[in-house]
Amino acid sequence: MKSLEEKTLSTQQIFSGKIISLQVDDVELPNGKQAKREIVKHPGAVAIIAVTTENKFVLVEQYRKALERTIFEIPAGKLEKGEDPAQCAMRELEEETGYQCEGLELVSSFYTSPGFADEIVHVYLAKGLSKKENAAGLDEDEFVELRELTLEEAMHAIEEKKIYDAKTVFAVQYLQLQEALKQI
Repeated sequence: MKSLEEKTLSTQQIFSGKIISLQVDDVELPNGKQAKREIVKHPGAVAIIAVTTENKFVLVEQYRKALERTIFEIPAGKLEKGEDPAQCAMRELEEETGYQCEGLELVSSFYTSPGFADEIVHVYLAKGLSKKENAAGLDEDEFVELRELTLEEAMHAIEEKKIYDAKTVFAVQYLQLQEALKQI
């Protein structure tokens, strides 16, 4: 809505890193006053909901420095500049899990923290999952362990805070909903 729009008066880039950049914008508010907005710029990411033929939910356990602990997450990765999200999802699935899929279905795209970041995550459902021989490996600074859980085990992992990130909680709840719809 136009009446809620904030007009950017100036932008100062504070940091530019390998993945993110940080800027501070001076803005004019709808009431004419001014404020500062700290904004994290991110190229976007993909995440993949993958379920094996044994009905196991494919996750990776990864240490997250910001949390100072490991958590279980759905396979995911950052988009490269100009990269098609579906192609990125196929690449990340293979690199992180050794699985490949016949196709992908876009489940949803959402902003992770729109109050201060422009990161968008495209969540895909992998179709026709199979293990790939000689799969592409992880990035040199990436260390993960494959975990395969039943939906019930994944729900328990949420309770235990082993699954503790929004995209993975979303994926578990999506699978729960799909199971519930089958019962109708």
